[in-house]
Amino acid sequence: MNKRVLLVLAALAAMSALIVGCGSGGDSTTGGSGSTTSGSESAESSGPLTKPEFIRQGDEICLKGNEESKTEVEEFADEKGFDLEKPSKGQSEELVTEVLVPNLERQAEELSALEPPKSDRKEVDAILSSLDKAIAGLKKDPSTFGVTSLAEPVRLESAYGFSVCGGG
Repeated sequence: MNKRVLLVLAALAAMSALIVGCGSGGDSTTGGSGSTTSGSESAESSGPLTKPEFIRQGDEICLKGNEESKTEVEEFADEKGFDLEKPSKGQSEELVTEVLVPNLERQAEELSALEPPKSDRKEVDAILSSLDKAIAGLKKDPSTFGVTSLAEPVRLESAYGFSVCGGG
C-alpha cells in the first residue's frame, strides 16, 4: 500500500475516534448498519454507563466500524474500477463521500445509543459538537478529509480516554 492508502486508512481510524455519541437527539434506531452491539442495547436499558464501560463499548463500536470501512473502501474501489494505490483527487473525494462519511454516521448512530456517565455529559457533548462540525465539513468539502479536518474531535476523544476511538 502506498502513503495515500495508508493515510486514508489512518484517517478512517481517526474518524472512528470522533464518533462517541455523535447522533444528536440520542435516537436509538439500529436500522441500516446490520448488526448492533449487544452491549449498547443493554447499556441503553440500564441507564448511564460507568466511564470505563462507556469507553470499552465505544471502542468496540469503533473497532467494528474501522474493519467495516476498510472492507467497504476496498469493495467500492473494486466496483468503481480504480486503483487504491493511486486514486485521483476525484476518486479520493468519492470514497470520502460515498463510503467513509456514511460509515462514520453509522458508527455515530450506534454510539449515540450509549449513555455516558452523567458527570461526563458536558465533555461528551463537546466531542459531539466537534464531530458534527467535522462531518458537516466533510460533506461540504470531502477534499478536507484527513487528520487536519478531524483533529479537534480526535483530540477530545483521546483526552477522554478512548484507545480505538480517538487513538486511531
